[in-house]
Amino acid sequence: MSTPGVMIVSAPSGAGKTSLTQALVFSRSDIGITVSHTTRAQRPGEIDGVHYHFVDLSTFEQMINDHQFVEYAAVFGNYYGTSIKAINDQLEQGKHAILEIDWQGARKVREKFPDALSVFVMPPSLAVLEQRLRDRGQDSEQVIARRMQEAQNEISHKGEYDRVVVNLEFDTALADLGAALMSLDKTG
Repeated sequence: MSTPGVMIVSAPSGAGKTSLTQALVFSRSDIGITVSHTTRAQRPGEIDGVHYHFVDLSTFEQMINDHQFVEYAAVFGNYYGTSIKAINDQLEQGKHAILEIDWQGARKVREKFPDALSVFVMPPSLAVLEQRLRDRGQDSEQVIARRMQEAQNEISHKGEYDRVVVNLEFDTALADLGAALMSLDKTG
């Protein structure tokens, strides 16, 4: 088995990064997704400690003060962060640590883990992305409009990543993400 490493996966909201990374983790026993902390409200069907560690603002701020995060950011009015413990837990189990984070967090993680592999998941188009957000049925029109504006900003940072995977067809995108992970296997 290769030496475990860190893989960053970023994408605009609705591009499919969570579905892709979950499918990748399901297909391999040597990888695990780090569970981020957030101050946002828990959505229906989400499980604390599985999808996110849901914490209140004062808890999150205390974690910042205690330097427990490798990266954190305010996104859409809520905080999100990856704890150092979440990464180390995966690495200590001999697993690659997969981080689903935005471009801001990716920059911070690359500073602390310069050998991290970074992959940006692109939607096939902004029109498809908008339809995916609508099909989820989770957000108001105002939130969708804000997510679409932010998507354009996020996409402008795709050049900072080692690989870009276009999620036009799920199985093809999953194979591309797996191929990227294999390059981490070879460098580990």
